Amino acid sequence: MMPQKEIICIDMKCFYASCIAMLEGLDVLKEPIAIVGNLAQPGSIVLAASPMMKETFHIQTGNRRYEIPKHPAIKLFEPKMRFFIDMSMAITQLIAKYVPPTSIHIYSVDEQFVDLTGTAKLWGPPEETAKDIQRAIYDQFRIPSAIGMGPNMLMAKLALDIEAKKSGFAKWTYEDIPTKLWPVSPLSAMWGIGKQMEARLHAIGIQTVGELAHANVQKLEEKFGIIGHQLYNHAHGIDFSTLDNSLARSGALSFGKGQMLMRDYYTKKELSVVLLEMCEDVMRRTREAGYVARTISLGLSYSHSAMTKGFQRSKTIAVPTSETMVMYKICIDLLDTYFANQPARQLTVRLTNLEPEQSIQLDLFDERKEQRQLLGHTMDAIRRKFGATALLRAASYTDAGTAFKREQLLGGHLA
Repeated sequence: MMPQKEIICIDMKCFYASCIAMLEGLDVLKEPIAIVGNLAQPGSIVLAASPMMKETFHIQTGNRRYEIPKHPAIKLFEPKMRFFIDMSMAITQLIAKYVPPTSIHIYSVDEQFVDLTGTAKLWGPPEETAKDIQRAIYDQFRIPSAIGMGPNMLMAKLALDIEAKKSGFAKWTYEDIPTKLWPVSPLSAMWGIGKQMEARLHAIGIQTVGELAHANVQKLEEKFGIIGHQLYNHAHGIDFSTLDNSLARSGALSFGKGQMLMRDYYTKKELSVVLLEMCEDVMRRTREAGYVARTISLGLSYSHSAMTKGFQRSKTIAVPTSETMVMYKICIDLLDTYFANQPARQLTVRLTNLEPEQSIQLDLFDERKEQRQLLGHTMDAIRRKFGATALLRAASYTDAGTAFKREQLLGGHLA
């Protein structure tokens, strides 16, 4: 009764490093290559590293620029995000020669789900088709890949993460779950279980996926709600999602933005400048999509030198809004309440609990509400036509502002 499809999950190995290697005429498998966010900043993060960089110099994604040893063999490059995205799109077009576009789900810039169900008459056994796609990607782009295959999206992803990233290709069936999935530990090594959920499962005595699979499903539901039942199903390899309604797309619609600050921000005054810029961007996208929001969330992570952990807090308002300053003032209230006066390094803002914009009701006691709504859309139109920095608030011109520098970036990195 369980889904029996032919789903593959393709991951481009060391995608950024592979793209740069192709561009520079290098062999990503033989050269120590690292992609660094900004070579001029010692604290900038390593975005990608080639296999030799990882094995020989122990540098991988997440390391800092200053941690890379000074060795003549090491080759460092800054990201070319527009090129990376173009490469990702070109790979998608190649895959589309084997299946219709509706059978492809782009999970990230370097990872895609593909439904090969029903392609046997065209290309032969789906397992061989998957390997043909893998070879074609390497032959055309010189980008190595790993492929996980399974009867549903979950198992394709698990086969990829747990086995194929080491072997290159792995196919899982339901019969493989007890021997390949249940021994997995720590729990966070399984797709869909993060560190926080892992800690909550540990608190009730569950240490491995096998123990989760044999837990009392009713107690899991009592503890975690509907997520508890989903965790139980996933531990058995059960997943009813499709590429049109996948795990990757599930969940409530939201608009958000995260920003890694390029230096420590010590005061609420400095942080408020960046928050205002972020609220402007998030609310612009919310208005353009035709929504208003009730719940506003603020997250903050501190620098490594801080003596406390960050926070993630939210507030729900009675009347939904699409006004930048309403969102900003709530973020400032949350910052005033929870900021520990330690050096901050990352901010996130998010809008959830969305409704169509038409649901906004006029307020008899707020005569300027309609004017502010019109002003927001007018500012959006100016920025669409002349660029995001064509119209800025005065705070963006201070030293704490980041809008000008980030306008030159794509996906947070150099375009």
